[in-house]
Amino acid sequence: MDKLQSLPDACFPNLGIVFQNLHRVAFTVFGFEVYWYGVFICLGVISGLSLLVYNAKSTGQDPEPYIDFLFYGLISGIIGARLYYIIFFDKSLKNFFAFREGGLAIYGGILGAFIAVCVYTKIKKIPFLRYIDTYAPPLMMGQVVGRLGNFVNREAFGKAYDGLFALMYRADGVNHLKINGDVGIYRGASEYPLTFVEDVAYISVHPTFLYELSWNLMTIIIMLLSRKNKKFDGQISCIYLLFYGIGRFFIESLRTDSLMIGSFPVSMIVSAVIAVMGGSLLIKFAVLKK
Repeated sequence: MDKLQSLPDACFPNLGIVFQNLHRVAFTVFGFEVYWYGVFICLGVISGLSLLVYNAKSTGQDPEPYIDFLFYGLISGIIGARLYYIIFFDKSLKNFFAFREGGLAIYGGILGAFIAVCVYTKIKKIPFLRYIDTYAPPLMMGQVVGRLGNFVNREAFGKAYDGLFALMYRADGVNHLKINGDVGIYRGASEYPLTFVEDVAYISVHPTFLYELSWNLMTIIIMLLSRKNKKFDGQISCIYLLFYGIGRFFIESLRTDSLMIGSFPVSMIVSAVIAVMGGSLLIKFAVLKK
């Protein structure tokens, strides 16, 4: 038993990075368990808010109208993320409030927040494109921090992989993974060869959440640098759509837990549409500005 407890819960074997005790529960308050996933979501909101204030001030804007919207944006984003997940994955609305069981889809969250910002800017008579330009980098910062929750939850990973950036999880710590001989079957479909260390089974996967985190950080830098030479309102938002769509399209090709339409993951299709839309609008606005 001591040997089993001493083995890491997760590691990047080819990079020499080991995580000895990777617990989903961060701490307990009055008997209520607080999960790391929720902690990272809160940290994502805080980091996004900090960048939002900085972004508004550095572009000569009053941050108050942006801060005022944050509550509405969060609520509508969470509702959208939850609806997207349970409609496409659970296919039932009866578990809508079971947030502690997981199930938030980023595209649903973005759509929900987008609808809310359309209504808010209309009511407040605020320039829509300028408003979402200021929100784009903070939104992505929240996504970056939130992806760390996927790591702790052992979810949103990719196909079997043993290359340089391979991530190994203890098989008994991965939800929805069933061991069948020397193979782990994830969500009843995807197979992962098992690696045994002192009789403890591990799966080796693409850390797709880490790929997305890194890509999004690069996109944030591009968006912030682009503010200095911004030619028109909507430019930063178009960069967000273009780069996020491209990155997510290729990353989704490595995932094994996506909703499928035929042989194509829904998220890949949505990502392609978003990238094309971002690129097309970027060209359209640039042409109209001339």
